[in-house]
Amino acid sequence: MGHNHSHDHGHHTNNKTALLWSFIIIFGFMIVEVIGGFLTNSLALLSDAGHMLSDAAALGFSLLAFKIGEKSASYSKTYGYKRFEIIAAFVNGITLIAISLYIYYEAYQRFLEPPNVSASMMIIALIGLIVNIIVAWMLMRGDSKGNLNIRSALLHVFGDLLGSIGAIIAGILILIFNWNIADPIASAVVATLIIISGVRITKDAAHVLMEGKPSNVDIDMLYKKLEEISGVQEVHDLHVWSITSEFPAMSCHLIVKDSVERDELLKKATELIMENYDISHCTIQIEGENFNRMECDTCL
Repeated sequence: MGHNHSHDHGHHTNNKTALLWSFIIIFGFMIVEVIGGFLTNSLALLSDAGHMLSDAAALGFSLLAFKIGEKSASYSKTYGYKRFEIIAAFVNGITLIAISLYIYYEAYQRFLEPPNVSASMMIIALIGLIVNIIVAWMLMRGDSKGNLNIRSALLHVFGDLLGSIGAIIAGILILIFNWNIADPIASAVVATLIIISGVRITKDAAHVLMEGKPSNVDIDMLYKKLEEISGVQEVHDLHVWSITSEFPAMSCHLIVKDSVERDELLKKATELIMENYDISHCTIQIEGENFNRMECDTCL
């Protein structure tokens, strides 16, 4: 029960601090935009504030997931609450897809009648861009590669960042060449990038929720390596899955010769799994040659 990776803890604290500051900055800027939008009667400002709200919600949800994930294991949740981070990533992925579909719809409306874009919108987009760059930088200093939860929050910010760039480019084109159509085109391009990321995050999160194997584990190779340990006759009922990002787990049954020193063999197998696949949480059942085993439907 007291199982905790000490190196994970460092990552965790960094991730949480980065998320907290990102949340505060984005939420603060959103409120400024809402007030500005009402005062200047600017739809562009209000819709950007809407974007910021979805960012703030994504960051807040990821932060909540870390907080809940820290709750220790209990008798009803023996693995603790770490899986909640994956649920957060899944929800964030789905909302990314929903946001991009909404942007497509908006862009279509604007194709039909292009809006007039003011220079003041450009200034706001520029400030928005700077805010998003700061937040993205903070999140990337965390552990955006290994942690699906952080990656999903970062993608929301990236989507917004691209939106700001799109708005600035569109604004310039409109001011110089009077191409009002640049605005919906920029939106559609951004929506396409967001939807690709959204689908990828959702797929990755669903894979973990479906107890899929971590990408760095080659099942055939794992079988082969375990069968090569002297004394092992057969490997069966092997499962590899992830509890959350960076927390893989596995279990398997080894049929061994009766003469074998079982503790020694168990030590060898555990070390082999740790060294090759970085799985520290493994459960191995050792069975003698005459062990009467149950038939299993879900085994490989």
